[in-house]
Amino acid sequence: MRFWSKALAMLMIGGGVLGVARAQTEIKIVLKGGESVQIKNVYYVSNCRSIMIGLPEIEVLEGPPQVTLSVKEGMVLPRRQNCANRIPGGSLMITAKEVSEPLQAKVTYRVKYKTKDGERQRGDSFLLSLFP
Repeated sequence: MRFWSKALAMLMIGGGVLGVARAQTEIKIVLKGGESVQIKNVYYVSNCRSIMIGLPEIEVLEGPPQVTLSVKEGMVLPRRQNCANRIPGGSLMITAKEVSEPLQAKVTYRVKYKTKDGERQRGDSFLLSLFP
């Protein structure tokens, strides 16, 4: 009897962990030709102070040629670190060029930061739908 209760408990714990992993969904972005949208803020912070040197570089590793990624410079609020004040950073923007027919693609990119501690990188991906 004890064996089955332990097995059930482990199954429930394992199911909970799997449930969390399944709950994470990929971001989906929809654009028409000529539109731009902000994806997220980009910054590099330590103790609620920016340690970036200049703007980060964006490298598109996978994606359609009809879109470009860029960084729009500005002050951002690092919410994940619970900082109270804005710091220098920017907004990661995606822009669709002319689109002749509907297209769906996965976009994978890397953000390269130059910081006081050296070069750092972060990557991410999202699903993109383009429409004329």
